Amino acid sequence: MIFNRRLPLIISLFVLLAACGSTVNYAPVDDREKRSYRASNSYTVSAGETLYSIAWRYGLDFKALASTNNIRAPYTIYPGQRLSLKMGSRTTKTKIKTTTKPKSKAVTHKPSVATKSTRITVGSTASKVPSSSSTLNRKHYPFRWLWPSKAKLTQRFSLSGQVHKGVDLKGKLGESVTAANSGTVVYAGSGLVGYGKLLIIKHNDRYLSAYGHNNRLLVSEGERVKGGQKIAEMGRTGADEVKLHFEIRKDGKPVNPLKLLPKRT
Repeated sequence: MIFNRRLPLIISLFVLLAACGSTVNYAPVDDREKRSYRASNSYTVSAGETLYSIAWRYGLDFKALASTNNIRAPYTIYPGQRLSLKMGSRTTKTKIKTTTKPKSKAVTHKPSVATKSTRITVGSTASKVPSSSSTLNRKHYPFRWLWPSKAKLTQRFSLSGQVHKGVDLKGKLGESVTAANSGTVVYAGSGLVGYGKLLIIKHNDRYLSAYGHNNRLLVSEGERVKGGQKIAEMGRTGADEVKLHFEIRKDGKPVNPLKLLPKRT
């Protein structure tokens, strides 16, 4: 009799425990990625990824990521390859270059000439930015940025409160998305969660831009594009409405696009 009286209570407790045990807490994608990064400081390359997309995912400078893993331009990586996400120093990068270049024993003075010409080119490129006009000095970039769409600005850049690493432009399905500057497409795909169909363009060794949530991509990886060229059609992939998510990053870190883009009239 006692057992029969307690049977409903036992069943209730069993159901409650089972429900608690089956509860799953879905953490945001960013949180999962950051925990994984802190735990292992490494990443295994998946099919379709590029060094640039992995650097973008973790907010790293692609040059530092390449240097840490002894990967040279054009920064080719392979599925299954293990990358260290623990950034090395620039001194290490220099040592790797100077110790590997003299290995070619073809002609004694040829490697030194190649090394010198490379250094001169890099040095002259770097010196062009500070010695340019005041406008270029202020923007730290050697040419003018363009809006990637005529659509309405609906969300601004913010790194405090509700973090938003770029700007959102709300438009119509199939509306044109254009390159904000000349450069080379270094990623075209949908492997970065939260961006939908995404394009990343490299403008120089410091600046990259990204275009997310597209309906259709019109350019491929490795393709050279000009500022203002149509590169995609607006969509809602990875989003709840039709819009373009646009970002600019300098040395791997997000910058406010509105400080670089021309003011709209």
